[in-house]
Amino acid sequence: MKAVQLGPLTVSAQGLGCMGMSEHYGPTDWDTSTATIHHALDRGVSLFDTADIYGAGHNEVLLGRALAGHRDDVVVATKFGVDRSSGDDRRTVRGDAAYVRRSCDASLLRLGTEYIDLYYLHRPPRNVPIEDTIGAMGGLVEAGKVRHLGVCEVSAEQLRRAHAVHPIAAVQSEYSVWSRDVEQLTPTLDELHVGLVSYSPLGRGFLTGAVDPTALTATDSRRGHPRFQGANADANRRLVATIEELAARLEVTPAQVALAWVHHQASVLGVPIVPIPGTRRATRVDTNLAALDVVLDDDMLAALEPLASQVAGGRDGALQSIHPRQGAESRS
Repeated sequence: MKAVQLGPLTVSAQGLGCMGMSEHYGPTDWDTSTATIHHALDRGVSLFDTADIYGAGHNEVLLGRALAGHRDDVVVATKFGVDRSSGDDRRTVRGDAAYVRRSCDASLLRLGTEYIDLYYLHRPPRNVPIEDTIGAMGGLVEAGKVRHLGVCEVSAEQLRRAHAVHPIAAVQSEYSVWSRDVEQLTPTLDELHVGLVSYSPLGRGFLTGAVDPTALTATDSRRGHPRFQGANADANRRLVATIEELAARLEVTPAQVALAWVHHQASVLGVPIVPIPGTRRATRVDTNLAALDVVLDDDMLAALEPLASQVAGGRDGALQSIHPRQGAESRS
């Protein structure tokens, strides 16, 4: 397994996003998910991503138990900041110091660990300045409960303000061949020596060509995402056809082409990038990791370059799991 530096952290070149093992993408199964995590471990994956909001804590418990006995071999990344304790229709994004400390202690308990390797602020707080939140997170580092800090979906200004309070190891943001907004942040990432963790590198599965938007189950949150709906979905299928065509030429899968593009962008943007594709199946772990060996030539890269500008529908989605009433932030 190739390794990548996220600030001072050394992690596998590809991680595993665990959110779908608990909610959002249809039915889940504890035993199957555990087996998938174990298979990822066997394949050399060392970065495992979760959050306290995923399954209202279920995902952290699942991951913690699956990693029992392997704690020294992995980098556990979790997030806090989205408070769903008052119900899913009243979620808030907060970062007051008491909430930071309480969230960390709860995550440590669910994960069954004494420390969190990479602790993310899930979204910039709405109730206090980001400096206050990062200061409280820095206190967790001093207490030995957290080793490194991260932030999600921030602007360059917010990243600078956070980094001025305490070093930031990584920014997590949606990044894929059809979602490239975070590229505006990469000069700041390079300047501050901060790595990029790419969530939804497969466009929530759409870019694999294997997801039928009309067949999603009632519990699948993608039913409310504009890129999966009606005319938008039809238009976006034409984008995926380009990826499928390149995959056929290379004799690989569309998912491998999409992931290979994300890996390639590290050299283009000059920042370390670690995608964290999510899956509930061990076979998909193998498929995704094989993308590390896929090489896209200049013509293929040129064919993929305009796709983000042609996508139909916003990336944030009408159904917001972060804050349904405001619709201003994307989900990771």
